[in-house]
Amino acid sequence: MSLVNKNDAVRQGFIDGYEAGYANGVRLGQSEAIIQKAMRDRDAAPVWDIRVLYVTSGKGYPYEPLDHAIIGSLRPLVREMIIGNCANDPIRIGSPESDLETLAAVHKPDLMLILDGMNLSLDVVDRIRGMGVRTAIWLTDDPYYTDFTISMAPHYDFMFTLEVNCVSLYQEMGCAHVHYLPLAFQPDMFRPKAVPNGHERDICFIGSAYWNRVAMFDKLTPYLANKRIFISGIWWERLKHYELLAPQIQLNTWMPPEHTATAYNGAKIVINMHRAYDDQAYNNNSRRILGASPNPRTFEISGCGVLQITDLRADLVNFYTPDYDIVTYSSPEELVEKMDYYLTHEEERKQIAMRGLYRTMRDHTYANRLSTLLRVVFGQ
Repeated sequence: MSLVNKNDAVRQGFIDGYEAGYANGVRLGQSEAIIQKAMRDRDAAPVWDIRVLYVTSGKGYPYEPLDHAIIGSLRPLVREMIIGNCANDPIRIGSPESDLETLAAVHKPDLMLILDGMNLSLDVVDRIRGMGVRTAIWLTDDPYYTDFTISMAPHYDFMFTLEVNCVSLYQEMGCAHVHYLPLAFQPDMFRPKAVPNGHERDICFIGSAYWNRVAMFDKLTPYLANKRIFISGIWWERLKHYELLAPQIQLNTWMPPEHTATAYNGAKIVINMHRAYDDQAYNNNSRRILGASPNPRTFEISGCGVLQITDLRADLVNFYTPDYDIVTYSSPEELVEKMDYYLTHEEERKQIAMRGLYRTMRDHTYANRLSTLLRVVFGQ
């Protein structure tokens, strides 16, 4: 390379780096202003003068981040919090299951709140409930495992499900107080942030390759093959033309939340695609209960201040406004059309993403959800 060409390359590199840094700085500055406004506009959460025994899911990753998010969000809302574990919980935050009854007897909590509960003996729940302790469970995977979770209904005072279509099921099965409470996002983890060089992408998708997703991505492959993409998750070798996308797929990996947030922040568009309610290979939903409610990724993606294009679930409109703070699709053709549009209409893309960030930060944090849960159990 000649000296002139080298100097030109250095000059161009400086210009490109300045422009990228400036654009990133503007985005982060705008995001922070929106976050601060959302926090001011958020309803103030009271502090309940109660003692809560929180029981972790006992499943480790990928439930571990949920446990940590709930623990961090619940602790400021109550007078005292005790943490207990299901048996053999790999994250070992609190005491094992064998000690839950002791914890309940010693601390006399006003509420025992369990996440998921699939690894917790219902006999333990019954005995603690027999001590006069209110019991509540927050179910994380409805409607996909309802064949198992219906047996829990008679054993809890309160059931909270993230699927609106499961409320009547648990009521019919014997729980008197069943409430719809979707999961949320943790602002400390999923938020706008700078990303390392080399992480910039046009389109991102993170999740397992369930068969409904494989069928969709098989149709998207010709379009995605010509874009800068990032896909991460298990089973993606199932794609018919896997080799076309393979260099841009991180195969058979469970991404921790901090890496997931980085991937979201590095993308112009993040696709969200819910798993199928009737997947015979991976579901235990023999009643074929339709999934109508948004998944947790809905809130995590928008919490990063990026444009989310999601399949339209019936209850999504109670959380976001399509084409205002989120974008929806109903077919592969519509998804391609909208991705192509928003990749070439940058300002519209950014405006929708920022409105989604505001709505998410104001309404859809774990602190919001847990405040709702406590109001249901204890009143205002």
